[in-house]
Amino acid sequence: MKKILVIGGNGQLGNCFRKLAPDFELEFEFNFTDSSTIDITNEDQVSEFFNDYKPDFCINASAYTAVDLAESEPEKAYAVNADGVANLAQSCKENNAVLIHISTDYVFDGESNISYSEDNFTNPQGVYGASKLKGEELALDIHPKTIVVRTSWLYSEFNKNFVKTMLNLFSTKDELGIVADQFGQPTNANDLAEAVMKIIKTEPKTYGVYHFSNYPETSWFGFAEKIAEFSGSSIKLNAIATKQFPTPAKRPKRSTMALDKIEKNYGIEPKHWENSLQECIEILKNS
Repeated sequence: MKKILVIGGNGQLGNCFRKLAPDFELEFEFNFTDSSTIDITNEDQVSEFFNDYKPDFCINASAYTAVDLAESEPEKAYAVNADGVANLAQSCKENNAVLIHISTDYVFDGESNISYSEDNFTNPQGVYGASKLKGEELALDIHPKTIVVRTSWLYSEFNKNFVKTMLNLFSTKDELGIVADQFGQPTNANDLAEAVMKIIKTEPKTYGVYHFSNYPETSWFGFAEKIAEFSGSSIKLNAIATKQFPTPAKRPKRSTMALDKIEKNYGIEPKHWENSLQECIEILKNS
């Protein structure tokens, strides 16, 4: 039985893999770790863990994701998002394991009017995006059997995310201002977990960088409107500009990603984001 090591097993995406794991119990053994089990910034600890467990696949679902805090804590962001990824890549290489590394649309500057393909010029606007890009580069340089999956605007029924934050605010506020001039693709983390499992099960593999998200694009305001609609909230939402909601880190204006490469190479067809959002809200209503 092949072994799958999930780094960041208690995070949002990690929990989605936990939910999926029983569907694959006849094919794969899953090992879910968190920072208390394995500190990816510690090269010796990573090497020792890999030599002991000998995974066939390593899914790196961990990251330093505090986008604004990263501006004042660049060392921490780079330690996890770059150096930690390099450690995983090196141990994967030594153990002939496939590395599947989750990255972000924040590697782009968001100034393009067309959807970004995997080979478009990257130009991160903040420490978070720059540290994630460095992690991609290190992984691909170190280990030929690396698949980088860039995704965007992740949410699910697990952990903290935009959907759950909005639902909490809807229950306590009468009115909310939501940024309407930033565009991207909301993505249900459960859909991402399913896509990664399809990659793992597909042979032969085509390594490199891929984009995966739900589609089409929308704004944060459009996203919030649908959360309100699907949850039955009567809150008043007001569209505001980015300049009315200043943050330490600059966000991409439009980080929409092209999704045809992952469909062509792995047969993965993205779902419409409204359908996936509706599924998530139904789960949250019944939980």
